[in-house]
Amino acid sequence: MSTPDRTSTDLERVRERLNVVTQETRFALVQDLLGHPEGLPTLKELDYVNPSKSQTTIRQHLQRLIEAGIVEEVTLPRDRRRNDLPYKFYGISDDGRRFLEAHDLLRAEETLRSIYDRVEKTDEIERYEAAPRPER
Repeated sequence: MSTPDRTSTDLERVRERLNVVTQETRFALVQDLLGHPEGLPTLKELDYVNPSKSQTTIRQHLQRLIEAGIVEEVTLPRDRRRNDLPYKFYGISDDGRRFLEAHDLLRAEETLRSIYDRVEKTDEIERYEAAPRPER
């Protein structure tokens, strides 16, 4: 009797996570994370490639993805930080990657990287893109 309850709970969790990931803005953010050359863009980089969304909106959707365990916030250690460069980054978590892979949502990763590479970037965004990233 506990097996059907557990299966039902697991299925509900999967359904909820799929709803989180496939919401339009969050799905675009997941694609941006996957397309980033280092897989760890900053909020400013995500803002740049999503001009129709405000930073507040992007931050809220990132938070929802973090709560669902799909995305993680990664910070550069204090001793590697510089005042003029970012230290907070966002990437797909290990659990998130497994989830996306299990639901066949990683197929376009190479294509997304290719598209991201072709985006014309400002000097500031190129500087952010070249900033040191934390080890994962």
